Parts: sequence; structure tokens; C-alpha cells
Amino acid sequence: MNILGISAYYHDSAAALVRDGDIVAAAQEERFSRKKHDAGFPSHAVSFCLDDAGLKLTDADYVVFYDKPLVKFERLLETYLAYAPQGFRSFVAAMPVWLKEKLYLKSVLKKELAALAGCREKELPPLLFNDHHRSHAASAFYPSPFERAAVMCLDGVGEWATSSVWLGEGNTLTPQWEMDFPHSLGLLYSAFTYYTGFRVNSGEYKLMGLAPYGEPKYVDLILDQLLDLKEDGTFRLSMEYFNYATGLTMTGKKFHDLFGGPARKPESRITQKEMDIAASIQAVTEEIVLRLARTVQKELDADYLCLAGGVALNCVANGRLLREGPFKDVWVQPAAGDAGGAVGAALSVWHEHLDQPRSISNKDNMHGSYLGPQYSGDQISGYLDSVNADYVRLDDEALMPRLAEMLDQGHIVGWMQGRMEFGPRALGGRSILGDPRNTKIQSTMNLKIKYRESFRPFAPSVLAERVADYFEYDRPSPYMLMVAPVREEIRIPMSKEQQSMFGTEKLNVPRSKLPAITHVDYSARIQTVHEETNLRYYQLIQAFDERTGCPVLVNTSFNVRGEPIVCTPEDAYRCFMRTEMDYLVIENFLLAKQDQPEWEKDDAWMQEFELD
Repeated sequence: MNILGISAYYHDSAAALVRDGDIVAAAQEERFSRKKHDAGFPSHAVSFCLDDAGLKLTDADYVVFYDKPLVKFERLLETYLAYAPQGFRSFVAAMPVWLKEKLYLKSVLKKELAALAGCREKELPPLLFNDHHRSHAASAFYPSPFERAAVMCLDGVGEWATSSVWLGEGNTLTPQWEMDFPHSLGLLYSAFTYYTGFRVNSGEYKLMGLAPYGEPKYVDLILDQLLDLKEDGTFRLSMEYFNYATGLTMTGKKFHDLFGGPARKPESRITQKEMDIAASIQAVTEEIVLRLARTVQKELDADYLCLAGGVALNCVANGRLLREGPFKDVWVQPAAGDAGGAVGAALSVWHEHLDQPRSISNKDNMHGSYLGPQYSGDQISGYLDSVNADYVRLDDEALMPRLAEMLDQGHIVGWMQGRMEFGPRALGGRSILGDPRNTKIQSTMNLKIKYRESFRPFAPSVLAERVADYFEYDRPSPYMLMVAPVREEIRIPMSKEQQSMFGTEKLNVPRSKLPAITHVDYSARIQTVHEETNLRYYQLIQAFDERTGCPVLVNTSFNVRGEPIVCTPEDAYRCFMRTEMDYLVIENFLLAKQDQPEWEKDDAWMQEFELD
């Protein structure tokens, strides 16, 4: 039984294929189209999933879409009516798209699918529609390692729901309660993303990364003025401060007056005010998540929690939830945003619509999230030869120690191997790697390779069995979705003078023996690397450990700012040549920058990617 799941038309379009309950392929459209957060019909992602499984579209038993557009349209109309006449500009902007496409999404999807398959619409598999939050809940619970768990879905908004709670048992998901639009934790956080000058739906992780540089001075103001937060974690927003229900921006004049001025202009200087605001909304978000979790655990008497929705990508909140919350363990869907809805919708059809049982083990069923394309030696050499690239081909026995030596010498390595990751994180399939002991690596990677803000932290990849040697953390974190403190014994205490520093002055003060991955608050966003899901990445870190005594590497995504993570050998080579990476590895092909043919020195390519 083959079920194709699709998410599309809002942001982060994706496709996933589930065969007899097993996720066999999944990918985001942006990786193929090279347009970040691509919202269009995921034709490339669908084609990849089908090709990978050796199927034609007409071989699929079901196609399922991840939400119900008619219910969403109902919410938009009711919102515009409730806020009339303020919402007229937003109404005028939104309606043409809905009346032309989204209202008739069933017809649009059938046309797209038929064109892709080269068949008539009546030859297509049955087309089903799932609820947005049920898709999120299914993506969180069904691949998890838990037989019974509470499920929380926290995002901007689906059809009506902005937060929902479910009980997962066996192959069933039972809805418990929800909070509805416009009262949304995701949209609250996005409003502050917008106000601090970052881009909504992509800059939220910057706000989270900026928070440790600030002081949470505005927490009381936020709780007194912007929302009425109850002890159980539910809340209502004071909508007169927000503009997203009716306008074309997230915040309005009253919000700006409250915080002493207009929103920061994108790309302008970040001040202490933005840092303090980031720290404040992060603290409020964590408090809401913790209160909700305690309520849900009490109501459902569940030992375990599963999370999905865009807020579940807030790994700082996740880390606190694991340390301070009431659950024995927490599992987060690695593609927690809308892309993961494609997986959830397909699994929902298999387990709920078709009433098929789950297979549960102590490992999750996401296959390490390595669900995207992989390239053969012939495909790689074919491309490299076409651009006259200079390379050597080495077996792993020779390659791994050589790479370990390069990393130890301070070189930065582009690393592409195996299947591409599904979700927003690079997990050792499409990564840029460095030595975490090197004090210069963070600034070099940020400014000369990623071309992004200097304050942005990097994550450590650590051998799974060694995680507790370096971090106050004792369990798997394969998807880089948990933040934990570094261990006391590897920290470097700050002097009184250093403690009195403000903002990004703190950036150049080493916090630990692994300065490149230790954030200013002595925390790190951990990825544990497992032999069974990514053997070659595991072996590389082992080789680095054998050489240096350090089983940790710096891991950041293989892309520049505004660019989707690389997918193909061509993407990888182009990114390598445009930046100041020293070496590139594509499977067993090793390339040194100094040996490559001249690359056109033209910065015009930077305009290809819209800044995130």
C-alpha cells in the first residue's frame, strides 16, 4: 500500500511516501527549486518520492493533502467580518488568490497531479484531505518510539487551531482540546520576529539565537499588556496590539508605542533593545510551553510527550521542557513545520483511515530523517568532470583520517554524503564541518562562508555514546532539537570584566574548551550521531576523536544565507566555489579549493537568494 502525502501552497511545500506504514522517502520542494520555503506545488519532491520507490503516480493507492482549505477559507472570511472594516486591505490582497486557486484546491491539485503523471484526472488515485493539526499530530506520534503519549501541536495557525492537544494510543489519535485563531503562540513569537527586523516564517530561529545576548526586561510588560496567561498555559492575546488578523504586517502602532518605537528595519544594526526583547519573548514562550505541558500531563496521565508544529522547532524551549517538565521523555518531529505535514497526512491515512497497526521499537521510525535523494559515484564524477573539477577518489579507510587531519588543522570542510535530510536541519548528510576547539571557527563560518549575522550559534555533532561527557544531557538527540548546558568541567569561567559586557561584546569570549559550539549562556544545540542511522558521519567523528581526543564536530547546514540546503553535487560544488570553504567531500570524492579551476569572481550570485 503506497500513500503519497503532500503539503503545499502556504510555505515549506513537501512530499512524502509511506509504504505499508514505513516512511520510505520525503523531501521539501525548496531543495530542488532552490527557492527557500518554496510554497508552490511540490512537483520535484513528488517526482523524487515516486522515483525513489520505483513507482508511477498512478501506482499510488492514495494521495492525501495535509489540510482542509475550505475550512481555512471559512476562518479567513469570519475573521475579516469580525474585524471589518479594519481588515479591508488584507481582504483585498488575499481574496484574488483564494478565488483563483486556493478555494478550488481539489481541482488545482488534480490538474497538477495529472500533468505530472501524464494521465487523465480520472486515472489518478483517490485524493483525500486531512486536518492541518491532525497531520501535525500524526507526524509527531506515529513515528515516535512511544506506545502511548500526549501530543502537543503548537504553530501559527492551521484551519482554526493554533495549539492542539491529542492522546496517542497504539494507532489512534484522540483530540482533547485546542486553542483557536487569533490566539496563537506561533504568531505571538512571529510578531516579535517581525518587530526585531527578522523575516516571519524563517527568522524565528534568529530571535531564539539572539535571546541569550539580552536580559528579559520586557517579560512583565508582555504578560501585563499583550496576553492574559492562565495557570494552565492557555491564554488570550490582546489583539489591539497585533495586525496579523486584518493587516499586512504582524504588529501595529499600539505595539510599537508599547515598546518605544517602530520595528527595526531589516539588515540594520541590532541594538541591545532587540536583544532584550528577544530574551523576553523567549522567556514568555518557554513559560507557556512548560505550563501547557504540566496541564496536559496532569489531564492525560501520560509519561511521554510528542511535539510538532513550528513552535516545536524552538529547541531552547524543548530543552527546558525535557529538564523541568513532567514527562519522562519528549520526542519532536524533525520536520516539525508544515513540511512534516506531508508525512503526517500519509501516516494518518495508513493508521486511522485504513486502521493499520503501528510497529513500535525503542528507536523512532524517521530513519534519522535521511529520507531525501542520494547520488551515485557515476552521477558525481559525471558532474565534476563536466566542470573540469580537480578531485581524488578515496575509500573510507583513507578518507576519514585525512579529513580528521584537515579539520584538526583548522580547515573547513563541505560534507555531502548519503541521503539528504528531511526538515530544516543539516544532520551530517548536507553539512559544513569544523573543529569545535578552534576559537576562530564561529566567526569564519558565519562571515566568510554562510555570509550571515555574527551572533548566530553553531551546533555540535557528538558521538551518541559520548554526549554525557560534554553536555548535561543523557539521551539521544539525533535531530538537533534539544538545547542543553555544556558540562561544568569544560566551561571557562568569565572574569568580572567579561561578566559586565553587553550584547555581542560577549561573542568573542570563549565559554568552554569547545568555544565554536558553546553559546554565550553556556548552552549548545546538540545532535547525537548514531552508527545505525549515519555510519559514515559517525566514522568521521570517530576518526577525529582518534586523532584529537574530541568526539565532537561543528555542524552547520551546507548553504549560504537565504539559500536552501544543497541537494545535488552541482549545488554542493557551486556553494563550495562561491565561499571560503577549504575542502569539499561528495561521497568518496575529495576536492581542495586551491586545486580547482578558476571560478568567476562575481558577487552578483548573492542576489539569487532572498535574504531570510
